[in-house]
Amino acid sequence: MEKQVLSALEPQSVFHFFEELSRIPRESGNMKAVSDWAVDFAKERGLRRCQDTLGNVIIWKDGSPGYEDHPAVMLQGHLDMVCVQDPGTGHDFANDPLDLYVEGDWIGAQGTTLGADNGIAVAMILALLDDSTLAHPPIEAVFTVDEEVGLLGAKDLDCSQLAARRLINLDSEEEGILTVSCAGGARCDLKLSLPAERKSGIICEILVSGLPGGHSGAEIHKNYANANRLLAQSLLDVPGLRLVSLEGGKQDNAIPNSARAVVHLPRETSNNVAMQIYAAFDAANAPFNTPDNAEPTCGVSFEYPHILPESLSPEDSRKVLELILAAPNGVQAMSQDIPGLVQTSLNLGILRLEGGKLRLSWSVRSSVAAEKEELIGALQALAERNGGSFDRRGDYPAWEFRKDSPLRKTMVQVFRELSGGEPKVEAIHAGLECGLFAGKLEGLDAVSIGPDMRDIHSPREKLSVSSVGRTWAYLTAVLARL
Repeated sequence: MEKQVLSALEPQSVFHFFEELSRIPRESGNMKAVSDWAVDFAKERGLRRCQDTLGNVIIWKDGSPGYEDHPAVMLQGHLDMVCVQDPGTGHDFANDPLDLYVEGDWIGAQGTTLGADNGIAVAMILALLDDSTLAHPPIEAVFTVDEEVGLLGAKDLDCSQLAARRLINLDSEEEGILTVSCAGGARCDLKLSLPAERKSGIICEILVSGLPGGHSGAEIHKNYANANRLLAQSLLDVPGLRLVSLEGGKQDNAIPNSARAVVHLPRETSNNVAMQIYAAFDAANAPFNTPDNAEPTCGVSFEYPHILPESLSPEDSRKVLELILAAPNGVQAMSQDIPGLVQTSLNLGILRLEGGKLRLSWSVRSSVAAEKEELIGALQALAERNGGSFDRRGDYPAWEFRKDSPLRKTMVQVFRELSGGEPKVEAIHAGLECGLFAGKLEGLDAVSIGPDMRDIHSPREKLSVSSVGRTWAYLTAVLARL
């Protein structure tokens, strides 16, 4: 019998489905099992459903008694999750269930991301579809795939079968906020091939770890260090260094919290290398913020193998490190209209060097189309100057603010009645699928909400139990009003 970790938590139905979901592998690109699970849920309850070739799933449920003729509402979340783990955890995201735990008011997963982004949305929607006692208009439940790698499922979803022109997206991470606009973005890849050869010397491994990491949209303004760039800065001035391999980050939309280099050094220069790297690491990390639950470290170890691996020349090694550092990173512009809102940013989320083949991947975001294009152009120019290739993928549009929104008005009123306070109505720098749906469904009125989460896209990700309960009560009250 499988261990039940969340069975005592309220609302039980929501946490039941969240725990079921946490047993299913659902990294972006590995969507079949979780998509089929959603379809089986609908089949077992006799609900009309549709599954496309990508794995997107739509489930329809009629309005409750008295609501049959009300206009339909779309409830939407994505099935995939960002899969990041602490070094040495050994979790297999393709096969292993998440190892959940409860600590006070917070749910987490041991050593890995939790997938509350966006698993809690899926759990809430399934709980609504499963409950015959709730008052609600006709529901069109839309579960998309591969959101975390460019909103790919929503981008290719056939929306012609959707009648709803009101959308409640459940992919936000802070209770009491009604999100009504978001940035657009794209993924960018730089690739470069360089000659590698074998030389005599020693092998040194450098591991940068313990950095905060986090969501490259929602947390890019917090001035957290990027492990990929920190590693490059720590190695830049090591004399005679030859790069063997580099590895940092797994998702371009997650700020990398660790990175690893294997380098080849001449024997005569190796004695003081560790102290030089430590000093460079400390200096490079000093300007960045570090929350209390993060402990940035740099480790250096030496090996003396019988057969040395191939490495780049010292000149090409420096070229790679300078290229990494020459690219812009982090916040590039703040909004002049909305105080505190990041307008344009980018994040070097993936770094790979193996066998002389280099790959850098960025997540670029902006609520201003021209700034997004300018930033992508700068990355492309960098690739061309260094003899590399460049590719952009996963473009998604910004979600523009709608001045006249009956849905927003209703949701504000319900929030006031339940809490006695005012919700925040704001735009965010992270990407949401609402912009894609708005482009496909003329006249769509959309709002995004969600419970409190911390440190999404990092192994420190946590979900507030009490906030889930309040958000569930709020969502069901809103549906009863529509």
